[in-house]
Amino acid sequence: MNLTLVILLFIVGIVFIIKGGDLFVDASSWIAEMSGIPRLIIGATIVSLATTLPEILVSVMAAMKGKVDMSIGNAVGSVTANIGLIMAVSLICIPFVIERKDYLVKSILMMSASVLILIAGFLGQVGNILSVVLFIIFAIFFWENVSSAKRSLKKKEKRGRDDSRQQITKKMIMINVAKFVIGAAGIVCGADLLVDNGSELARFAGISERIIGVTIVAIGTSLPELITTLTAIVKKQSALSVGNIIGANIIDLTLILPLCSLFSGKPLPITAAFAHFDLPACLIVGCIALIPAMIWEKFKREQGIIMLFAYIFYMVLTCSMGSI
Repeated sequence: MNLTLVILLFIVGIVFIIKGGDLFVDASSWIAEMSGIPRLIIGATIVSLATTLPEILVSVMAAMKGKVDMSIGNAVGSVTANIGLIMAVSLICIPFVIERKDYLVKSILMMSASVLILIAGFLGQVGNILSVVLFIIFAIFFWENVSSAKRSLKKKEKRGRDDSRQQITKKMIMINVAKFVIGAAGIVCGADLLVDNGSELARFAGISERIIGVTIVAIGTSLPELITTLTAIVKKQSALSVGNIIGANIIDLTLILPLCSLFSGKPLPITAAFAHFDLPACLIVGCIALIPAMIWEKFKREQGIIMLFAYIFYMVLTCSMGSI
């Protein structure tokens, strides 16, 4: 493919992602406000599912084509980027106080999935038993979100109708549904263009599939989370931002590798580089992000700074490994 065309499509992908993220957060926030569902729940379910579609699609397609290192690299690298880059930026911009009960279950689920995949790395593969366990964690995650939404709605019903809330019209519903659909489509299409052409650019430099997976592909497929997070920061919707990141990470960790194993028709082999470097790095940044927050009941700016420096250090080491 012509290099000029590759660069042009790469830029078009960025534009799609930026505009799609803006529309999507607007619509998601409106849905949360009008339905009475907390923004945390919207961020951790609907938003996360749509913004993780690029990661899922890229990894599954790579696995089906036999590019296992790129498949695993994208899945693990996306989680590391979500925490060490995107969540770090969010916390540096807007540190905020939380209620432990809102984040505890999701934090435990995310860390459990990270530990299980790390163990699988030392065992050398993602097999059927691990895939089933990860699917169960995913099911628990969604059950918890649905339960939280129901509890929130019951409390709202007890308080009675909020007269200060704006009246919902058919036109408003149609506009926001359109924004939601168009925004999600823009994110998915934009990420697809970005990753495909970003990978082409990387291959010109002779970078290995693993390096491509944990860097350019992972960051490219995580751009929807970055854009929705930056948009949420501008709109001062920090709960939506962090909820989106945690939800996206749980989905990445519990769905991508089992689906890759399923569609490839065999267990996914995990190389030593993943087991001894990428998977531990993913777990470490997750611990920095979540454990202190659960103790202090606050996401602090200092956490964000440490997470960002840890991610930069990881990226420098990764790129220095060259073709490994």
